[in-house]
Amino acid sequence: MIPQWTLLLVPAAVEEVAEKGKLFDFDATLPLMAIQIVVLVAVLNALFYKPLGKVLDDRDEYIRGGLGDAKAKLAEAETIAKKYEAELADTRREAQAVIATAKTEAQKIAAGQLAETQQAAQVQREQAQVEIDKQKQSAFTALEAQVEALSRQILTKLLGAELVK
Repeated sequence: MIPQWTLLLVPAAVEEVAEKGKLFDFDATLPLMAIQIVVLVAVLNALFYKPLGKVLDDRDEYIRGGLGDAKAKLAEAETIAKKYEAELADTRREAQAVIATAKTEAQKIAAGQLAETQQAAQVQREQAQVEIDKQKQSAFTALEAQVEALSRQILTKLLGAELVK
């Protein structure tokens, strides 16, 4: 507050203080402040907002480009994976077919070798049987000669040499 003794001394100053105490002054300062705000907005826009907006737009474009590339590479990788899985399935089928073919060929070879072995065993058995029959026949022939000789000796001893001829 203003002291009372100053009011008495300076009546013009009181009027001036009362003028300054107004809430709004509508003189040249209002348009000047508006121009300052517009200039400040223009300067901030030129120096700060546009470069910042450009950086954000570039970053957004970079991220979208990277995301698009990643999606493309993912799709390509999935395509390649499907292709390799199909090739792997084909290779497995071919391997199983080769294994099955090899098994049947091995069984045929084993059956053929078994038949050959059985045939060779049969031939050897027949040869052995023929050999045994020959030895048996020769043994019978030798035994017959011995039996006849022994029989003559027995008869000679029993009956005497004059009766046996």
